[in-house]
This record gives sequence, C-alpha cells and structure tokens, in this order.
Amino acid sequence: MTFRVPVQEQRFVLDHVVRIDELSNESEIVDAVLEGAAAFAEGEVEPLNRVGDTVGAKWSPAQVSMPPGFHQAYQGFVQGGWSTIAAPEDAGGQGLPLALGAAVMEDLNAANLAFALCPMLSMGAIEALEAHGSPEQKRDYLSRIVSGEWPATMNLTEPQAGSDVGALKTRAEPNGNGSWRLTGTKIYITYGEHDLAENIIHLVLARTPDAPVGTRGISLFLVPKVLPDGSRNDVRCASIEHKLGIHASPTCVMTYGDAGGATGWLIGPEHGGMRAMFTMMNNARLNVGLQGVGIAERATQRAIDYALGRVQSARTGAESREAVAIHEHPDVRRMLLRMRALTGGARALAYYAFGQVDRARAGDAEASKRADLLTPLVKAWGTDVGCEVASLGVQVHGGMGYVEETGAAQHYRDARIAPIYEGTNGIQAADFVGRKLGLDGGLAFDGLIADIRAECEAPSIEALADAVEIAAATLRVAGHDDRLAGSYPFMTMCAVLTAGWLMERQARAATGNTPFEQAKRAAANYFHSVIVPEALGLAAGAEAGAELLYAVPAEALA
Repeated sequence: MTFRVPVQEQRFVLDHVVRIDELSNESEIVDAVLEGAAAFAEGEVEPLNRVGDTVGAKWSPAQVSMPPGFHQAYQGFVQGGWSTIAAPEDAGGQGLPLALGAAVMEDLNAANLAFALCPMLSMGAIEALEAHGSPEQKRDYLSRIVSGEWPATMNLTEPQAGSDVGALKTRAEPNGNGSWRLTGTKIYITYGEHDLAENIIHLVLARTPDAPVGTRGISLFLVPKVLPDGSRNDVRCASIEHKLGIHASPTCVMTYGDAGGATGWLIGPEHGGMRAMFTMMNNARLNVGLQGVGIAERATQRAIDYALGRVQSARTGAESREAVAIHEHPDVRRMLLRMRALTGGARALAYYAFGQVDRARAGDAEASKRADLLTPLVKAWGTDVGCEVASLGVQVHGGMGYVEETGAAQHYRDARIAPIYEGTNGIQAADFVGRKLGLDGGLAFDGLIADIRAECEAPSIEALADAVEIAAATLRVAGHDDRLAGSYPFMTMCAVLTAGWLMERQARAATGNTPFEQAKRAAANYFHSVIVPEALGLAAGAEAGAELLYAVPAEALA
C-alpha cells in the first residue's frame, strides 16, 4: 500500500485544537511545512522502513553501520532543514511553533520509527543546551545540533541503574583546565554510535568526586565523539542490542574511558544534572507520545487498505450470499473505527500539549503548568494507544497480519518499546498522581477539569469528569501505596477525558458534509459512545487501594 501523511487532519487539529493562529500568523508557512514534510516522509523515509527492519543496524569494533539508504535520507533531512523547524532562531532554527514541529515528527514516526529516533533525541538535547548550556557550548555545539549536522544522544541508564537513576556510577574527575575526565558504562543508548554523521554529541549523567548520594549528586556533561582538535574521544560502542523491533535504531552499550577517560564539559552547575536532564527528558516524553500517534496512524492506514481489498465471506444475516470485502463485517468495522478514533484522540492530546508548551515559551505561566500536567498523559496514553492500534491492525489482517511480509507485524513490534523507554508508563502514572495532581496546590489539575466542563456537552464526558474528580479526591488523601496502586487507571481516565474533550471540539468544528468531516464526527461519536464509557470502568481500579495487590506474597502467584 501507499502511505500518505494525513496533512488535512494535521492542519485541522492545529487549527481547532492547538489554535495555531494564536501562535503564528504565518499560515502559508504552516501549510508549506506540512506539505513539504509529508513529501519528504513519504518519498524518502518510508521506503526505507522495510529494509531498516530486515537488515537493521550492524555493529563492528570500528563503527555501527546503518542500513542501505539511511545515510542519504538523513542527509536529506539535514539539507531540508527539518530539524530546525521549532528550534530557536539564535541557534539557526526557524523559531516556528513546537506544535508544527510535532506534526513533522509525527510524519517521521509514521514513515519509519527507527529513523525518527535519531532527530528526536537531538531535539531534547537542543532544549537542554538552550536552557542550561554555557555561552561557549551554545557557540560551539548548539547550532550544529540544531542543523542536524551533529546529532545528539541521552546517556542515563547503566546496568545497575535503570529507573533508579540515582544509582548510577559513571565518574567524572576534573582535568584542571575546565574539562572533565569521564569513566563508566552506559546501556540502552539510542543512536549512541552510527555512520550518519561525522560527530555525535553525548549528554552524559555522571558523579563528580565527593558528590552526594542519589540524584542530588548527579551532574550532566557534554561529551563529543570527536574532540574540537579533530581527535577521537575516549568513548566507544562496545555492542548493540538485538531487539523485538526498531531494528534500524542502534541501541548501544557505550563505554567511556577505556584509554584513561573521555573528555567532557559540565552543562550547568555541578550536581545540577537532573534538572538539566529533565529539560531534555520532558521534551523526549512528549515526542515518545507522538511515536504512539505515528505508529497508530500507519497501522490504521494499512489495516483500512487491507480491509477495503480483502474479500472474505458473505455478511452475516444478509440476503445475498456473495462474499464481501471484510470492512463490511461489523467486527472489522468496529476495529477500524476504534483505530481511527484512538489515533485521533491521541493526536489531539499530543498536539494540544505541544501547543501549551508554545504558550509557556511565550510567557504564559498557566500554560506551563498545563503542559507539565499533560506530559505524562501524552507519553503514557499515546504509547498505549500505539500498541493497541498496532495490535488491532494485526487482527484486521487475520493470519496475514502475523506474517511479516504484510508489514502489520512490524508496527506491532516497533510500537512495543514506546511504553517502556523515557520513563516507563508506570513511572508516568506515579509522577502524575505523586506530583502533577498536586501541582500548584492542585489548581493545575482542577483548572483542566473546569475547562473541560465549561466546553463539553457530551453526557459521557460529564460522567467521566465526575468519576475523575471523585477518584482524584480519594487519591489525594490516600496513603502512598494506595495512590500508586490506583495511579495507572486514574492516569488513563484523565487522558481519555482530555482527549474526549478535544475530540468534541473537533466534531463541533466539522460542520460540513465532506467525507473528511463525516469521518471526524463519526470518530468523535465512537470515542464518546464507547471509549469514554470504558474509561468510566477504570474508576474501581483507581480507588481500590494496594491491599488487593499485597494480599499474598508474590511467590504465591507463581
């Protein structure tokens, strides 16, 4: 099938959910970016998706080699300026809204998730350096990361320190000349080594001498693959992982200091690493939510195309016994409409969150709090949607979906990592109830619910808002374990509620009778009639507490 970026859908969401005219008066530029990015994703990136999956990245002691075509496509990405869309103008960016940049990243995610991971991490590094880097670091590195000439990575995880970042052991010793000497091993480093560019800029968490234990003692360092004098730094890729999906994205084991120490420079103050890294990670979490949207869009398109062409059996109960295309069967139609509704809801939620970040950058303090509140919802629910929709895509294909040649299985395999990296979805839920629910004394959460109630007319949204407020009141006074036990279903309820609000906004704007507008209203109606009531059923889990979970030792469950 031929993949097509849903440009009309993206523009509609930017207009009616983000309200991009309030962020940029350059309507023609918005259209040009959407159309140009679509052409690049469709023509240059998507054709590499299959070879990327089957050939994958290849490790050798000297380098990591990318699959055929990837180098050319990445150079096209750089030369087209696609990494500069929302980057700051003083660093060579175009200064356009982040929400528009989100549409570009959705295109790349849908076309080829493994390819898209490289520029995605650079975007987070741009945020971190812009906020915390020294003038010299910005001068020497920021513009080249913005352009895409030098992609960047994020180095957090170690063999003994996954979700517990405070347990990391990588060391940084001062060299006495303003630079530091780093030694240690990092794992799961996306695009830690590759041949797409001459240099790679690593942002590395490490401990300085006599640093406090835990996260308070962590600092962030800029460690280039190639040093300013042109020599190779003491950092190498020891191996790459063999994974379920995203085979063309090299997931590296990185060793620092095999020959005495890798040279790096401190970003921000000593022991200020977590603050700087969260700047990068929050950007990455929103972008990972977009990965769920992109995979969902691609899986939905593939499933609809298959369902329109696959003839199988007469429709049950019909007078004619002639076989029909499978989209005529009610259960297949259920899956297709569910896929489209979930994808639309996740896209609306993600774009809305990016729009709030845009407003925060312009000085809107309330929008900044709203963006903080929404970030775990976008990351967790967006990636859950990606997995569910990709799984439904396999199901629509039937047995052929389980066969690799159709491509449906790759979407399922690729999607599965997204709920895990950049903070597992369980960590997102814990963050949501542990910090975001009480943000600004609870006013940020209460303000979101108030905005939803003020605009929505759908009875199911009203009912879910009631259930969310009751669950929130319960969790606010619950003990620590009880809050965490209910955090995931509560987070999902809130994500569905917010997405349902934004789906209603779109349905209200889709007043015409074109096929596009009919589909918008149908997807919103399904969302409100089926998906929102399902979320109501999560209230029991949100309020059940932890006693059920610890009623017996874990060994008894074996």
